[in-house]
Amino acid sequence: MKLVLLRHGESEWNLENRFTGWKDVGLTKRGQEEALFSAEQLIQHNLKICTIYTSLLKRAIQTTDIIINEINFPKEEIKLDWRLNERHYGALQGLNKSETAKKYGEEKVLLWRRSYDIPPPLLLNDDKRHPKFNKKFKDIGCELPVGESLKDVIQRLSPFLDEYMNNIKNNLGDHLIVAHSNSLRAIIKIFDNLSEKEIISVNIPTGVPLVYSLDNNLNVIKKEYLIEKAKLKEKQNMVANQGKA
Repeated sequence: MKLVLLRHGESEWNLENRFTGWKDVGLTKRGQEEALFSAEQLIQHNLKICTIYTSLLKRAIQTTDIIINEINFPKEEIKLDWRLNERHYGALQGLNKSETAKKYGEEKVLLWRRSYDIPPPLLLNDDKRHPKFNKKFKDIGCELPVGESLKDVIQRLSPFLDEYMNNIKNNLGDHLIVAHSNSLRAIIKIFDNLSEKEIISVNIPTGVPLVYSLDNNLNVIKKEYLIEKAKLKEKQNMVANQGKA
């Protein structure tokens, strides 16, 4: 069994180097091309996708739509789950990462971006960026986040993951999750049993499938990104450098 984790293609705010969080932005032209590349990799590596889960955010849904057109997956069988949404960046949402690093220092921004349990500054209740003002999130049915650490993302993801892993255990075939940098970092921390320190250095590029091979008990046998190593390193370095002044 294979489980494919995919960060959406480049978004408009990735291009502008902004903290995106729950802001619902679409893909750039490059992001669309990255989604197409991902689909081509799934086909070339003979992955038979039988389930697809994605978040409620446009950039992940657009990536998924491009992929299913290439692999002939039924659109009505896509499952959406808010728990796969990106980490909420609180009061940082919309700010340019480099400009924020100049103002507060690269070390502080690295803590906000990559630390395990340090959240960003929280949104005020009347801030127009508060997710309660977006109709897309009105039926979530629990307290909406206004700024999350990676630890917070893991906590909200845990109920989804428990149910998800039980479902795929008895579902022969390969499975795809299309999500975001930090919702995927949360899953990777759990799968790879990484420490709070180790997860800091994990940078997930946009539009590159990460394939986990699992045994019958869902233990990880191996994992690999479906891209040349040199290109992977280049894309990971681009992510790492986003928070520099």
